[in-house]
Amino acid sequence: MTAILGGLGAAVMFSVGTLCSSRSSRLIGAFSVVAWVMFTGLVVNLIGVAVVGLPEHLTGSTAAWMVVAGAGNIVGLVLAYTALRNGKVGLIAPILSTEGAIAAVVAVVTGEPLGFASAVLLLVIVCGVLLAAAAPEGLLVEGERKALGVALATAAALCFGISLYATGHISSALTLPWVLLPARLIGVVAVMVPLALTRRLRLTRKAAPLVITTGLSEVLGFSSFTLGARQGIAVAAVLVSQFAAISGIAAYVLFRERLTRWQLGGAATVIVGVAALSAVRA
Repeated sequence: MTAILGGLGAAVMFSVGTLCSSRSSRLIGAFSVVAWVMFTGLVVNLIGVAVVGLPEHLTGSTAAWMVVAGAGNIVGLVLAYTALRNGKVGLIAPILSTEGAIAAVVAVVTGEPLGFASAVLLLVIVCGVLLAAAAPEGLLVEGERKALGVALATAAALCFGISLYATGHISSALTLPWVLLPARLIGVVAVMVPLALTRRLRLTRKAAPLVITTGLSEVLGFSSFTLGARQGIAVAAVLVSQFAAISGIAAYVLFRERLTRWQLGGAATVIVGVAALSAVRA
């Protein structure tokens, strides 16, 4: 039951973050959204760090993987939020959810065996992304640029996949607050501070609750998944990957976003393929 609740909790939290960031990025831009989201997360994260204290076995190798995990996450978020600013949630979210599949590819490149079933599912996911990207557009939403959104989402997924792989290297050596710290710390130092110094950091009354909610949902989502994975990695991984489906349905209801049949078919193929691959790899 813990694995189910943890996976579902993470999926819901990531969906909330995706929906909120899709709106806030249109209001203040992707870089400002990342800055405020990471600042919010850092405040919460530092409380956890203060509780658990300093890590006992922090090596140079672990520190290097922390930098890779944090930097990949930050670059991925900038690309993802920009993608959500230019494309529909129902189309962008499934592409972003392929981060786990990409992490699997990185693992294979570094020497981990793949397996026939995983190879087939990776091919299915690629076909789903290509189908969704190539399908003709139906009813456009305001400011939509589908090709740009898909390209940015694909690049974001690549960055998230590398970050996820790096996170796997540090998760066994560090407590949860320290695993979450690099991205939030790098985000504040590398994104928020430069924006503030150059007076380009933006925040409006309408965007404020959205970025705060996104920051909290990121921390809660990762925490929920970690707790669920301790009881059952396969179940938690399959359920958390469904944040794309939840986001797409919510965007249909809340934002009146519509996908064509071909786009919907491509998105559904990606969602199912990611869920199946999560189960196989876990």
